[in-house]
Amino acid sequence: MEMITYLAKVGELTLKGGNIREFERRLIQNTQLYLESIKSKVTLRAGRMYIDCEPSGCEAVEFALSHLIGITGWAKTRICEKNIDSIKDAVMQEALFAKEKGAKTFKIESRRSEKSFPLNSYELSCEAASDICEQDLLKVDVHKPDVTINIELRERCFVYSDTIKGCRGLPVGTGGKGLLLLSGGIDSPVAGYRMMRRGMKVECCYFHAYPYTSDEARKKVEDLAQIISHYGLETHVNIIPFTDVQMKIKKLASEMPEAPDGLKTESYSTLLLRMCMMKTANLLAKRLHCQCIITGESLGQVASQTVENMEVTESCSDFPLLRPLVGMDKEEIVETSKFIGTYETSILPYEDCCVLFSPKHPVIRAKVEVAQELYKAMQVDDLIQEAFEKREVKQFLVRDFVAENYGSK
Repeated sequence: MEMITYLAKVGELTLKGGNIREFERRLIQNTQLYLESIKSKVTLRAGRMYIDCEPSGCEAVEFALSHLIGITGWAKTRICEKNIDSIKDAVMQEALFAKEKGAKTFKIESRRSEKSFPLNSYELSCEAASDICEQDLLKVDVHKPDVTINIELRERCFVYSDTIKGCRGLPVGTGGKGLLLLSGGIDSPVAGYRMMRRGMKVECCYFHAYPYTSDEARKKVEDLAQIISHYGLETHVNIIPFTDVQMKIKKLASEMPEAPDGLKTESYSTLLLRMCMMKTANLLAKRLHCQCIITGESLGQVASQTVENMEVTESCSDFPLLRPLVGMDKEEIVETSKFIGTYETSILPYEDCCVLFSPKHPVIRAKVEVAQELYKAMQVDDLIQEAFEKREVKQFLVRDFVAENYGSK
């Protein structure tokens, strides 16, 4: 059976020094994990990764390459003999395919690692383009062509045109392990994805306040975890029942209406909730052997995300707190969420516990000592421990998803 070959361009791991082999091994292992359910062969040489598969496995490979972290781009290739006639024929096929899709202009880019070939890269490009020009199939435009046809002369000759953007970054599993505070919003899945792109394995923690937050809200978060596992290979969502903790915060506001700084205690509600979440996340991070906690905070986006309020939240953590979105604006975050496929799920109208218990006038610039005094007054540590022990865990594996949707071994 004829095999199909995909070519992927390896990203920044090529800049690594003596430990580059470790990064390359991880990239190959991650790719193979996606493709366990199909017949395929994965090889990596000189900054290029090649995947050979049967035609029935193409959908699985394309799904894998669209989600694989560590490559800058990929393409489905035509393999041809390393002679000019075979190359010109393959280039013509790419040109005809491009014309069918509406292309009117083209250029050819050639790369030769095979230096014994009689033509240099420029001569090869010109010769390969000659038949297209003679037949007036497409016009040459070297500045802004509708299609760029690539020729790569290596151990084999690869011809391809449609290069699809990759996720870039470092292979997942090369950058430690972190715990993501995952809500149903737009920001936190993007934060998890951005840390995955730095090679980090990501576990998830979700706080559920039933019946104030619905089963639909929980399902929404599970769906988001499923989507980000397509990039992170595997994740677990730890669902923590937080209703009693939130009611304790509400009770404090009624029993102690004024905070030590003269503001209404209610104005600290969201911040106290985040402090309780951070305390719980620390218990979970320790249990899961995570090295940090990840949040979707962006400086100034909402009242709880001022520098002062972030300082209060951080005072409750024994782990490093990573905020990969801290300098991004909402438009940038939304753009990324659309790219990774979480946006449409994130905007479903099921609100999480933070939104439902938000005060009308939240504190903007809290003081750590005041917030800590309010936290101590709640006497909530036993409830936090109880919520932690009652957590539920759901697992999401990308290999299972690929097997169920694309597998054909």
